[in-house]
Amino acid sequence: MHDGGCEGQRPRQQPGQHGAVSTGLAAHPTPPDGGPGWRLWAATAARLLLAAVWAWAAVAKISDPDAAVRAVRAYQLLPEALVRPVAWGLPFAELALALLLAVGLATRLAAAGSAGLLGLFMVAIAAAWARGLQIHCGCFGGGGPAAGVQARDYLGELVRDTGLLAVAVLLAWQPHSRLAPGRRLSSEEP
Repeated sequence: MHDGGCEGQRPRQQPGQHGAVSTGLAAHPTPPDGGPGWRLWAATAARLLLAAVWAWAAVAKISDPDAAVRAVRAYQLLPEALVRPVAWGLPFAELALALLLAVGLATRLAAAGSAGLLGLFMVAIAAAWARGLQIHCGCFGGGGPAAGVQARDYLGELVRDTGLLAVAVLLAWQPHSRLAPGRRLSSEEP
């Protein structure tokens, strides 16, 4: 007699349910092709990649706040009164995103914040390139005016940020991942 369970598994009765038989299988078993399991690990890798990038960027800026000020000023996008607060505040926003992503809390919010910040960075880099400014981006510390910066430098930064933006958008769309307490605290399973 076939009871709908897997081959080789014996149905078992749940305590307190006289006559009810359970196969002991999850309501949504992982399909043979790997199904959502690989997606959870891909989201985990994406989450940890973004966390590492933000942590690296934040620590580099926090360790040299004067360089961060030079980098923000070099873009010539903000009034002077905002240069220092943005340069000093940005690494703490990056650090907050890194911590949320590393721990796996508020992943959708942190990924959306990452996407927004990366989008702003891309606009700033493209604006500097379009205006003919020669600057290092300051993304991972340092930055500011620099002689010899070429189109390929700006293009490389935009390609890198486009890839990270794609990762952030996908993570915001599918935030469930492994090794995240947010997943255990949530009542809904992916």
